[in-house]
Amino acid sequence: MPARGTALIVDDDADVALSARLLLRPLFAEVIVAHDPAALPALLKAHDPDVILLDMNFARGQSSGAEGFKALELIRRHDPQAVVVIITAYGGVNIAVEAMKRGATDFVTKPWDNDRLVATVTTAAALRASRRDAHVAEARLAEMVTTARPESPLLGRSAAMRGVLALIDRVAPTDANVLVLGENGTGKELIARELHARSKRAAKPFLSVDLGAVAESLFDSELFGHVKGAFTDARADRIGRFQAADGGTLFLDEIGNLPLNLQPKLLTALEQRRVTPVGSNRDVGFDVRVIAATNMAPADLADERRFRPDLLFRLNTVEIVLPPLRDRPEDVPLLLDHYLGLYARKYGKPLPVLPVALAARLAAYDWPGNVRALRHAAERAIILAAGDSFTDDDFPLPKRTTAIAAAPVVSDAEIDMNLERSERRIIERALQKHAWNISTAAAALGLTRASLYRRMEKHGL
Repeated sequence: MPARGTALIVDDDADVALSARLLLRPLFAEVIVAHDPAALPALLKAHDPDVILLDMNFARGQSSGAEGFKALELIRRHDPQAVVVIITAYGGVNIAVEAMKRGATDFVTKPWDNDRLVATVTTAAALRASRRDAHVAEARLAEMVTTARPESPLLGRSAAMRGVLALIDRVAPTDANVLVLGENGTGKELIARELHARSKRAAKPFLSVDLGAVAESLFDSELFGHVKGAFTDARADRIGRFQAADGGTLFLDEIGNLPLNLQPKLLTALEQRRVTPVGSNRDVGFDVRVIAATNMAPADLADERRFRPDLLFRLNTVEIVLPPLRDRPEDVPLLLDHYLGLYARKYGKPLPVLPVALAARLAAYDWPGNVRALRHAAERAIILAAGDSFTDDDFPLPKRTTAIAAAPVVSDAEIDMNLERSERRIIERALQKHAWNISTAAAALGLTRASLYRRMEKHGL
């Protein structure tokens, strides 16, 4: 066992405490000795020991273990997960058994066998480590459940959005698989989180995986998990997304970008409700609700050369189609009001007035990036606004242009020769042209998806 962590020895006999300290010093980075249990509160707070060796009797002539029981209760009250090994005199086994009923982990008798003490303490330290790991896992699960709540409410009073909200009301309480269709930025993940939050699985994890960003070589490991040694970098067992979301909801984003050769693996997992981790010969069951999403057009999704019909049938028990923002302009004022107020509070800034003429222009804008683009525009406007009212400069939307009869002549002085800015502008135009479909935009630019993602991150897109 490598020397790490802390051991705390509590014994009034200085010789006994010294012997234990010398024996345990190679096992721990720090070995602390206390002769009076009154020092426990301060020591526990300061050191958070991995193992505590606790004597049961401190006053001369005492053999009832009353002081040890009191100290044990104090330790357990401070940390219910604490690992305590009782030290008791020969013949005090009954006291040790009672101590274990009250939460002690193990015991050794004085005079002890050195090998026995080392083995007992080593096992106790391993137990403490596993309890800490379990506590971290529980905290992460609680965090996943908490963050599964939608980041903002589903807003919309248009007929299209009222239909979507009504469908969510009917579908959310069920376990039906749902396929969410819509352009990038329309809020597909928001729909998935809303479905989870209103389901019977709301107290369980919500996990999201972007299938468009998962490398083919890592697909099995990411979704199904792997065992230690399954491949070069598999230094420990890892559960996949299906197991991690057990009992909850798994959101498969960009399902339309899943390569055709990987689709049978996903279909098999969904049909059998079992997965086999990479490198293992044992399959593992899971219980998840699957919500999938794609920005692929329904006609493309129905093309057998791009997507398996049997997988599509498995995913779209219920289909929810999110309308683009340009098809529901009456929702723009409501969304602007929400996000402008949200970012004014976030940045601690006063909320300027939105002039009627500017509000009308914003409502009439097509919003190629949909709600995501509107949200970013609202955040930028709050940050940059300088007066009591917003101005057109706070919302620098592209001007609509009519067809140009002839290409204008541009002088060298008017051309932006900065390579970084030019690259960003070209990438942004490609993304807008292809409705932020990463695969299509990457193909148009002559890049791989991974290369485009790196450039988008580089330019803050």
